[in-house]
Amino acid sequence: MIVMGIESSCDETGVGIVAWDPAAPDGPVRLLADEVASSVAEHARYGGVVPEVASRAHLEAMVPTMRRALAAAGIEKPDAIAVTIGPGLAGALLVGVAAAKAYALAWDVPLYAVNHLGGHVAVDTLEHGPMPPCIALLVSGGHTHLLRVSDLGEPIEELGTTVDDAAGEAFDKVARLLGLGYPGGPAIDRLADGGDLAAIAFPRGMTGPRDARYDFSFSGLKTAVARYVEGCERRGEPVPMADVAASFQEAVADVLTMKAIRACRDFDVSTLVLGGGATANSRIRSLAQERCDAEGITLRVPKPRLCTDNGVMIATLGAHVIAGGAPPSPLTVATDPGMSVQISAY
Repeated sequence: MIVMGIESSCDETGVGIVAWDPAAPDGPVRLLADEVASSVAEHARYGGVVPEVASRAHLEAMVPTMRRALAAAGIEKPDAIAVTIGPGLAGALLVGVAAAKAYALAWDVPLYAVNHLGGHVAVDTLEHGPMPPCIALLVSGGHTHLLRVSDLGEPIEELGTTVDDAAGEAFDKVARLLGLGYPGGPAIDRLADGGDLAAIAFPRGMTGPRDARYDFSFSGLKTAVARYVEGCERRGEPVPMADVAASFQEAVADVLTMKAIRACRDFDVSTLVLGGGATANSRIRSLAQERCDAEGITLRVPKPRLCTDNGVMIATLGAHVIAGGAPPSPLTVATDPGMSVQISAY
């Protein structure tokens, strides 16, 4: 069975195609095509994603991206279509869902409206095979979630989330503060490579004994970086850019991985999965591996291209939803920009 996935929740127009054998529902999902058109360059001059610009970019990119994916897979049409219904930017979601409905109607194939966040977890199975019960840490520009996953075809339990800024958003804001441009994550990662991660004692938010056990907060950390930079400038001292980047990055990675390992211990789970664009960060990956090794936990991380938004992750989740026996979504299904992570599909 060939499943197509359409992703348009933010600034990437993604169309992915996978193959899956219904006769072996626990067997591997095979990648056939992964085409992405990014509008990140159009947002760079604004220092962040502009919803109207993103929506227009999706409109322009959808058909060419679809054609490239079909050509790469060597097919004329899929057997089913999965599409991101939420969460995400309202206008951006509308473009992808409208396209998915049109293609499903024209090709007379079933439509499955699925959760963007679940896709970030499911895509790991392309590289590492069937997923055991696990804890998943999703980190991106718009999301920071700690999840408990029993089965990809069943609802996902949210253990914790950010109470203010997402981790990726904090990277973007600190990068802007340091004059590094947008997107901030890769720029800070490169700059931090030459810095001392212990040079500046930036705070670790939501880690006190009375704080929510699995929630995150990065607003205070972002403010602490701003105050440190302002202090250097006020005293006429040069800002130690590399040290600031390294110490900030370490503070984020420390809290994320500490709480993820805590969840694995609390729920007696031996597998941790990382997902989302910000998990491409080298320090988050290396610290997660170091702490997992110390605790005897298996760490699963997709390759960086699959961590960022793409259609393959939606196609993969769609295959698991179909394997779980979920009925197709009606063509009247609406987008859900604030969709709960605990809803796999509509």
